[in-house]
Amino acid sequence: MARLPRLFIPRQPQHVILRGNNRQAIFVDDEDRRVFHDRLREAARANGLAIHAWCMMPNHLHLVATPADERSLPATLQAVGRYYVLYFNRRHQRTGTLWEGRYRATVIEAEHYLLLASRYVELNPVRAGLADAPGNYLWSSYNHHVGLSVDSLVTDHALYWSLGNTPFERQRAYAEGFSIPLPAHEVDALRTATQKGWLLGGPEYQARMSLAANRRVSPLTRGRPRKSPANAL
Repeated sequence: MARLPRLFIPRQPQHVILRGNNRQAIFVDDEDRRVFHDRLREAARANGLAIHAWCMMPNHLHLVATPADERSLPATLQAVGRYYVLYFNRRHQRTGTLWEGRYRATVIEAEHYLLLASRYVELNPVRAGLADAPGNYLWSSYNHHVGLSVDSLVTDHALYWSLGNTPFERQRAYAEGFSIPLPAHEVDALRTATQKGWLLGGPEYQARMSLAANRRVSPLTRGRPRKSPANAL
């Protein structure tokens, strides 16, 4: 069966994962992370990609971002990826590919999943045992969101702005959200949708986005449809 093209719907946020080849390290030290961060900021601005949350893990990258058009996300990742692999190979005296291949992404319903996805992304270092709290890991957007730093890579989403009328109110509300554990079923749904490339959202959102994209946005139900009692043998 032919693979469907990547799902894209204008001005809808996505959760994105870019991994190292064979899950090898793509960041060795803070200088690597700084170079990637700065190049990602430049590429995102040039291609109309608004990045709302991010986290650099040793062997992969998470983004929550809204593309302005169909080329925004792939063009950004291609630009930063090509530059960074040349930089990385030269600096670390290696050759060959650095990236796993196709990035993974899912369109998400903002009202339900955007802030959840942002928390999921910024909690990655804690889940991996790299930090005991998200604020103690410097290479994510968490400290920007809670007012401990200013990150020019981040474009705050309207839902973040809705958390309060002042910067302090927004930062406090965002931090308080981390006191509530992420629902396991929501995390599983986000991971599965990102891996498979399907949309993540409620039935009404799925129906609207299917019309907008003119294609399926969720997998087909397996098995034969059930017969109605009137047609049962």
